[in-house]
Amino acid sequence: MDHLRDQILNSISEAVFTVDKNLRIKYFNDAASELTGYSRDEVLDKICKRVFKPSNCCTQCPLLMVLETKKKITDYYSDICARNGELKQVKMSASLLKNEDGEPDGGIISVTPVSEIEKLQRELVDGTDFHGIVGKSQPMREIFSLIEDVAGSDAPVFIRGESGTGKEMVANAIQLLSERRFKPYLKVSCSVFHDNLLASELFGHVKGAYTDAHRDRLGRFEIADSGTLFLDEIAEIPITLQIKLLRVLQEGTFERLGESVTRKVDVRIIAATNINIEKALKSGNLREDLFYRLNVIPIVVPPLRDRTDDIPLLVYHFLKKFAKIFNSGEKTIDDESLDILMRYGWPGNIRELENIMEYLFVRSQRENKITASKIPESIRSVSSFSPRVHERFFKNLLSNSGERNTIISMLEKHHWNKGKVASELGIGRTTLWRKMKELDILSE
Repeated sequence: MDHLRDQILNSISEAVFTVDKNLRIKYFNDAASELTGYSRDEVLDKICKRVFKPSNCCTQCPLLMVLETKKKITDYYSDICARNGELKQVKMSASLLKNEDGEPDGGIISVTPVSEIEKLQRELVDGTDFHGIVGKSQPMREIFSLIEDVAGSDAPVFIRGESGTGKEMVANAIQLLSERRFKPYLKVSCSVFHDNLLASELFGHVKGAYTDAHRDRLGRFEIADSGTLFLDEIAEIPITLQIKLLRVLQEGTFERLGESVTRKVDVRIIAATNINIEKALKSGNLREDLFYRLNVIPIVVPPLRDRTDDIPLLVYHFLKKFAKIFNSGEKTIDDESLDILMRYGWPGNIRELENIMEYLFVRSQRENKITASKIPESIRSVSSFSPRVHERFFKNLLSNSGERNTIISMLEKHHWNKGKVASELGIGRTTLWRKMKELDILSE
């Protein structure tokens, strides 16, 4: 039977290996050897992460997720280190293996190398998706690095940023990378509840605690015990309730409304706000002691106008998203439209961009490409234009001393302000962005 299994698995072109419950490799087919450069004898009975050294193994190991959730994982993107030290981008699928008694006994993993076209599609459409956050600009790369550094801690995180910048997405990424990722994760928008209702929502109540309290109710802190609680618009909490929240942060204890029994919880707090903290502290709307207790790990999410390099990535991301929502073919967007979107100030940030992209997608139902004529006048009139230069002329303009060196030199001259570089060259920002991507300058 084992010989027949080996014949079958060795006949397929997909790399396949199996592991036991301790993640030790128990089977390794010929395609896996060809992909990684390791022979079967070199890897058998070794722990898979010590062989392949995937970058995300310690945070989101697909094998551990399968063993813990009992659910199949498909199209999981990662990288592995081959025997010669080469880092290869791959796509994995993992399933649970069971013994004769039906108990989990390990996992089977198939590995497929990611093609160059698929790499490009993922980069252009998903925009270096960092656990749901689309972006590649320097400010966002700094935030991604910070998230990875702090995710393993239980310290409170305080996320600040304008409305629509993606504060909740940052909170989600922290939770996904944390040790509590398989524990409860609850969210509360503090601005939508009145005083008693918010206190009940957070801490729970007993029957008769107030007029409409007809039965006992658990609060979010109890439900989220051992997990994470995301408190959005934290600065909207009434002062009297801020004292109770401070106690939970300091001591991990609280009482339900209408009850004197002290309860203990272990909850990590991630808070967020879009208001001016300095003004809130000065006016007394936010207690200083609560702010300092929450602000152990501060994260400031930049507005979209300060990360315009990410706009093309977000545009492609939303085009793909709405293609799925409306069950239609994917659309493209012309350079003029992209230039307009990159010049607009986006006071509503990513949320406003998403709404505009949905509008453009609906307006372009009969076309395959979104054009500038479909963009609302309110956005076109605000965007200022500079003369565009054809791509061929742009290439000739820079060919004397080398395109890449010239662009980098001009970027350094203008402190990496791409708007000024594009203006000096007399081209659109989109053309500059595309050329930088082609020459692999964006990664620097």
